[in-house]
Amino acid sequence: MPAQPHRRQFLQSTAFASAAIALGPFVHVASAQEPTEPTSPNERWRIGCIGMRYQGSVITREALPYGDVVAISDVDKNVREQARASFGSTAAIYENYRDMLEKQKLDVILIGAPDHWHTKMVLDAVRAGKDVYCEKPLTLTIDEGKLLCKVVEETGRVVQVGSWQRSDARFRQAVEMVHAGRIGKLEKVTVLMGKNTQGGPFETAPIPKQLNWNLWQGQTPDVPYIPERSHYTFRWWYAYSGGEMTDTGAHHLDIAQWGIGAQHSGPVEIEATAKYPDVPNGYDVAVDYHAKYRYANGVELEVLDSPRGDHNRNGVMFEGTGGRLFVNRGVIAGKPVEELATKPLPREAFQLYGYDNTARPERMGKIDAIKNHMGNFYDCTKSRKTPISDVVSQHRSASLCHLGNIAMRVGAKLTWDPAAEQFTGEHAARANPHQSREQRSGFETV
Repeated sequence: MPAQPHRRQFLQSTAFASAAIALGPFVHVASAQEPTEPTSPNERWRIGCIGMRYQGSVITREALPYGDVVAISDVDKNVREQARASFGSTAAIYENYRDMLEKQKLDVILIGAPDHWHTKMVLDAVRAGKDVYCEKPLTLTIDEGKLLCKVVEETGRVVQVGSWQRSDARFRQAVEMVHAGRIGKLEKVTVLMGKNTQGGPFETAPIPKQLNWNLWQGQTPDVPYIPERSHYTFRWWYAYSGGEMTDTGAHHLDIAQWGIGAQHSGPVEIEATAKYPDVPNGYDVAVDYHAKYRYANGVELEVLDSPRGDHNRNGVMFEGTGGRLFVNRGVIAGKPVEELATKPLPREAFQLYGYDNTARPERMGKIDAIKNHMGNFYDCTKSRKTPISDVVSQHRSASLCHLGNIAMRVGAKLTWDPAAEQFTGEHAARANPHQSREQRSGFETV
């Protein structure tokens, strides 16, 4: 495997270090169109919320124009009581979300719990007849995603994943331009993300009285309580998440694969390097990481880490035979973007919903307007159309993140069959077992 390129060399060669300058002035695109809102009380959702610390509360606030919070579940008593006070003080509260699903009349479930709980919570909710908005990443393992796609299809429920960059005007425009040929034939996509947080060793501590630690751990191994394992910092432990590869990666790699046109497929080769910390009772995600993917159409996707908080460098670069463009949450830049002033995209270029609309035309939603992410979910729960961050495309995006982490672990160039969703070739026997993880009894995803 080739050595990981030096970060400075990479930044110089791709112009990430000065993307907003080298690619020309950035363009502010139009604000998202407001989605349809309920016109009568009968059209409003009855909402059940799971996991209310951090992002759980954020998505609940975004859902308030479309429904009312009926029930709240969180394994931390303080968090669930604070959440009830924040959202009207009338919601029923539960420690165990399964009790909430059984006892409450609900239309939709919002999931803001840690990553290792996402799949089981979605499975339980759709099997209970609920539509679901789940935070990204959708899964902890590739096999979880395969099961989710099957069950969501069987139940016919609407599932929107919180990969909201798909509803952001800048990212939508970037992908539309790539698909419309505005940079020529796509050859390479580069994603620059953040460094993983390092820390430890951490001391064990008594389990807080308000926290059900056993329930928080769920399918993961039962270990002594360490405060840094829970709440926001869970993402720096591979038992619960995948570091930046599944955090920022669930956003940026999703956009990259969407632009490549492989949102229902995946790469055919993966190679990666990583250096891991050796800190007892410390964060165990990679200190440094680098991944490279190749697709059947010849497009190369490269992933590199970068200093956290450097928003000009954090983003996605599309490069083609006729130009390049850069996009992140602050800018969309490049000569092809400037040319939009005199050569706008035709409306027929907007062919971007996250599913195969040729295979399922009857489930095709509107694509001629950009809508906010929660509003798109609301519209789809009413129309029964497929949302923009549907379960299939988001399983494939999460798989892309997992494939990178698996290649880092195996330490060899891997071949992947995206149709069969299996590793092939000489390293398959080492790589395929990483598609799943052992799960604690009573918390299995089945």
